[in-house]
Amino acid sequence: MKYAAGIDGGGTKTAVRIANEDGRTIASFEAGPLNFTGQDEISVRLTLQDIFDQIGVACGELSLCIQTCIGAAGISHPTVAERLTAAVRGSGYEGGLLLTGDHVTALCGGVDSLHGIIVIAGTGSICYGQTEAGLSHRTGGFGHLIDDEGSGYSIGRELLAAVVRAEDGRSGPTVLTRLAFERLQADGVRDIVGFVYDQTRNKKDIAALAPLLSEACAAGDPAALAIAERSARALLGLVVPVAEKLSLAEGPLALAGSVLLRNDYVRDKFRKLLSERFPRMTVFPARRDAADGAVRLALSRM
Repeated sequence: MKYAAGIDGGGTKTAVRIANEDGRTIASFEAGPLNFTGQDEISVRLTLQDIFDQIGVACGELSLCIQTCIGAAGISHPTVAERLTAAVRGSGYEGGLLLTGDHVTALCGGVDSLHGIIVIAGTGSICYGQTEAGLSHRTGGFGHLIDDEGSGYSIGRELLAAVVRAEDGRSGPTVLTRLAFERLQADGVRDIVGFVYDQTRNKKDIAALAPLLSEACAAGDPAALAIAERSARALLGLVVPVAEKLSLAEGPLALAGSVLLRNDYVRDKFRKLLSERFPRMTVFPARRDAADGAVRLALSRM
């Protein structure tokens, strides 16, 4: 029996799925982070060694895994692809290797094929689509400093911006002030500023505040409802060019990421705007995850 492996590399953890040649999953596990743009090379190599050691155990021996697909952010960069390939080969794996962006594996898992659109709004945001003819288009995903509208990071930043505007009188009082103070154990805006500009802070710390939006929206807070509206419109803005460029206005669209899957206010507003723009588009939560999409792509290469 021959096997294929799908690897969904992330900044905090990596999901791995292994299937036999009949497509049946035989093993799934998680490993450490796999991100060449955010990690040192030694830790990436250690993670890959651990992954392929476990794949070898699951398959009986590593040589029986004849095809692997790795989906990860930043993988399209030539230098990253070369270094990642070298690290994989250094782990002892000699089979077929497909490297692709995590948005491609997410689409394959999310719509259960490679034909359709996926919009992801988690810590960051991105939209990707592909036609049956293999034409593709991507919007967003260019990082929190210049992009990621509608993402958890964007929402977290807007929440804190609403707090400081309310504090100095540029806008009216907001429930977000109490919620942010409680979450961050802050006594005032000075503590909020200290939290944001702490040099050890990263985008995930800001994105972690996004769930506060749901509670504030449930309370009818105008500032929170405005943030939800802007986020939904930003996510629609990601989808429109993909759907129109690829003529997928009547195709399937999968939703993924914590913002779209857990925030009812953003998701419901987004779906309403989407149905007004593309009334025949079929919209649903991602059917499977990116690791499943990766293993499906690996199987297609066997």
